Amino acid sequence: MIKIAIVGYGNLGRACERIAHNSGDFETVGIFTRRNPDTVKSDFGTPVYSQRDIESFKDETDVACICTGSANDVTDLGIRLAKNFNTVDSFDTHAKMSAYFEQMDNTAKQSGKLCFVGMGWDPGLFSLMRGLCEGILPFADTQTFWGRGVSQGHSEAIRRIEGVVDAKQYTVPKDEALRLAREGKGGSLKVRDKHLRECFVVAEEDADKAEIERKIVSMPDYFEPYDTVVHFIDEEEFKSRHSAMPHAGFVLRSGEINGARCNIEFSLKLDSNPDFTAAVLMAYAKANANLAIAGETGAKSILDIPASALLGKDRSANVGKFV
Repeated sequence: MIKIAIVGYGNLGRACERIAHNSGDFETVGIFTRRNPDTVKSDFGTPVYSQRDIESFKDETDVACICTGSANDVTDLGIRLAKNFNTVDSFDTHAKMSAYFEQMDNTAKQSGKLCFVGMGWDPGLFSLMRGLCEGILPFADTQTFWGRGVSQGHSEAIRRIEGVVDAKQYTVPKDEALRLAREGKGGSLKVRDKHLRECFVVAEEDADKAEIERKIVSMPDYFEPYDTVVHFIDEEEFKSRHSAMPHAGFVLRSGEINGARCNIEFSLKLDSNPDFTAAVLMAYAKANANLAIAGETGAKSILDIPASALLGKDRSANVGKFV
């Protein structure tokens, strides 16, 4: 049994606990929360502790699964925990990945721990596919599309606007951009060409909806670079039609080999983004435990981890089943 600590108990942490409970591979040592542990009840009776106390469990934990919400939470905790734990996380800020990876690698090598960084679906599985596709088709164009699905970060950005009660933002790939990418013509696509941002907003009764919409569509980085549509709806419609957290995406690479057109496409369509991300995280928690036993240390991205480490079976059995 692989002994895991679940650090953070939002949607992702709960999904990881559910997978661990239903699997014969994991024992959950505890849930470690920033909240008052007395106010947090585990779905499966797992003991709940303060994150301040997690180092007390270092000798009885094989892997710490970092399931906190914000990017800063993940990086701060990752570097702290790498001093005493093998870790897996789903850090997902592409622009900051290299810097975080280097910090984790230095810390984990000094402590002799093994830390997996960015074990989600993007970064994560999509990263693996981008690398694999480029290795096979070196002279080609790769494009990544996200959606249709809920962006939790963009939804939260809308909810911070004064007068907003609740909001969901869906990232929607544009059909024309997908067509061009599949034809190998995606290199000329701009940010605005590829995705639409569709927002469903519940506003306070007396709120200035025009001002809320202006603040959304002009928000730097989040919405300003995109075509953005804002729908104002009531709370009842919001709860009935926008309570789920689906997501989807595509990695496309198109090019030629010896004059022959070649297209590679990898896609996901998810009813629940947190549950699927948890499945990836837990699969790589198993791989982490296997490779740590073999003596590996330092930080690893998904590009560094052999698929066989996820399976934990005899090599000949894997070849017989999958090859």
